[in-house]
Amino acid sequence: MIDRRQLLSTFSASALVGMATPVWAAGALNIVATTGMIADAARRIGGDAVVVRALMGPGVDPHAYRQTRSDIVAMTRADLVLWHGLYLEAQMERFFEELSRKRRVVAVAQGLPKDQLLSHEDYANRFDPHVWMDPNMWVMVVDAVAAALSEQRPEMSPTFAANADTYKAELVALADYADVTLNKVPSEQRILLTAHDAFSYFGRAYGFEVIGIQGISTQSEAGLNRVSALVDMLVDRKLEAVFVESSVSDRNVRALIEGAAAQGHTVKIGGELFSDAMGVDGTYEGTYLGMIDHNVTTIASALGADVPAGGMQGKLGLES
Repeated sequence: MIDRRQLLSTFSASALVGMATPVWAAGALNIVATTGMIADAARRIGGDAVVVRALMGPGVDPHAYRQTRSDIVAMTRADLVLWHGLYLEAQMERFFEELSRKRRVVAVAQGLPKDQLLSHEDYANRFDPHVWMDPNMWVMVVDAVAAALSEQRPEMSPTFAANADTYKAELVALADYADVTLNKVPSEQRILLTAHDAFSYFGRAYGFEVIGIQGISTQSEAGLNRVSALVDMLVDRKLEAVFVESSVSDRNVRALIEGAAAQGHTVKIGGELFSDAMGVDGTYEGTYLGMIDHNVTTIASALGADVPAGGMQGKLGLES
């Protein structure tokens, strides 16, 4: 077990001997971000003025993530730590509270307008954290990232603001592509069933009924009664496709498919979606734009729409 208080109270070289250290750049604003989506925004806004390390890479589930020793060292040596908030990194909240006494720590989604956040019956007085599923919501998070960078480097504020404006224009174009593309899905097919309840903001933005086998957090297990009820729903409503997620086990989704088959109804996997993590580094899907483009194009195609195979800009499946 890592003694967080000891690590946070001691910054001498001797206390950190033997631990992996990040490669920081002299003169740059050195940033640690918890998720790939936040890291991507920081890189787009900061450009050459920042060096960004993302703690959670492709396929990593933030709901269950626990910081490693090297993560702790990186955060205690960073100029700025960006985390999501809204209970996404629940296991790390106490650590961030302690770290904030030593370093600048910003929860970039925590300040979003409450009237635009979705609540959930499973979590009293808390909100669904998956706001990145709606690009128009993510624009507000980008603003928070830009503000955090500008506070750390006021002299770079005009550059950060210009980069943020460019990036936000791309996000608006992405939201427009999603709206046009998803409107091609027949109304009776606008049902998105996935491994866990990460797509509610997507559903609200684009008029889809969203069903997660597990709850908002992947730490909530789906019981046999839940799976059985969903199998009956698949059969009754004649749904043809369900979706797996890159950061969540496909076990429950395959149980639904097998259960429906036992009742004589064929259901296919419509594709793998990026829910809590982006794609592989160095690919288009390893960026926020590519992540959402992939999801939109995959969902629309699987549910009956005629869509471009390469997505919004023909980049899907290509290295960035």
